[in-house]
Amino acid sequence: MPQNKNIKIYQHTVNKEIKFYGKGVHSGKDVTLFIQPGEPNSGIQFFRTDLPGHTGIKAIFKNVTDTSLATVIGNGEIIISTIEHLMAAFSAIGVDNAKVLIDNYELPIMDGSSYVFANKILNSGLEQQPFPRHYLVIKNTVELKEEGKFVGAYPDNSYKITCKIDFTNPVVGVQEFTAEITPENFLKKISKARTFGFMSDVQTMNMLGLGRGGSLDTAVVVDGNKILNPEGLRYPDEFVRHKMLDCVGDFSLIGMPLLGHIKTFKSGHEFHRRFLDLLFSKKDCWETKTFV
Repeated sequence: MPQNKNIKIYQHTVNKEIKFYGKGVHSGKDVTLFIQPGEPNSGIQFFRTDLPGHTGIKAIFKNVTDTSLATVIGNGEIIISTIEHLMAAFSAIGVDNAKVLIDNYELPIMDGSSYVFANKILNSGLEQQPFPRHYLVIKNTVELKEEGKFVGAYPDNSYKITCKIDFTNPVVGVQEFTAEITPENFLKKISKARTFGFMSDVQTMNMLGLGRGGSLDTAVVVDGNKILNPEGLRYPDEFVRHKMLDCVGDFSLIGMPLLGHIKTFKSGHEFHRRFLDLLFSKKDCWETKTFV
């Protein structure tokens, strides 16, 4: 039996279809998203309903094609963009298998956080499947350091993340947050943290024709020493908590749940992808394990 009571022994999927509707934050395009139950051992698979006939794209790090503004997976000419917030919800709640159907290339941003996804999935309920859950267990330390950025993975009998950020902006500054990634912790302490940006970046993105679906309803916007959102922050340290949310989403692309302590400093989507490349190349540092 596992040492940690939060470890699920068997695989799970959603127990019914769940629907979401919104806009892509970068494209500004309307998109409808359906989550459907997935077969055991199938993982999280994305399907473009506007492109009938393709076989779907599995949400694993080897299928990542772009990380410049969001995490994008692809298969040839077909892409699925901005998957990290939904993937974070799947990972933290413990959804191993699901089909995700969308009618455009970018997932809806919703309110800029993962809460809408996570809350609806939890309220809809999960179905246990009669197949063992495979975990990737960190056995030995793996670290990647470059140009002031850092990601490390360390042995632990639970799944923990420590994120630290350091911005010159006085509103953000230096923030650090550690949490065990459980459904309860994720929903209460992490999932509501919204994506954030700076007014100078917003203006640049608008010039480039990006961020068309972005607004104060979908992101925290910082202008100098002010937060432009009238309601302010959801957590005192919402910025680092959103970075943790992104970490949960990016590390879900391992393709199986993780047992280990991830520590990051000034990292991002691309650095996470590179770390996963390094991790999988060091086969003496991890093993896969079931608890049946």
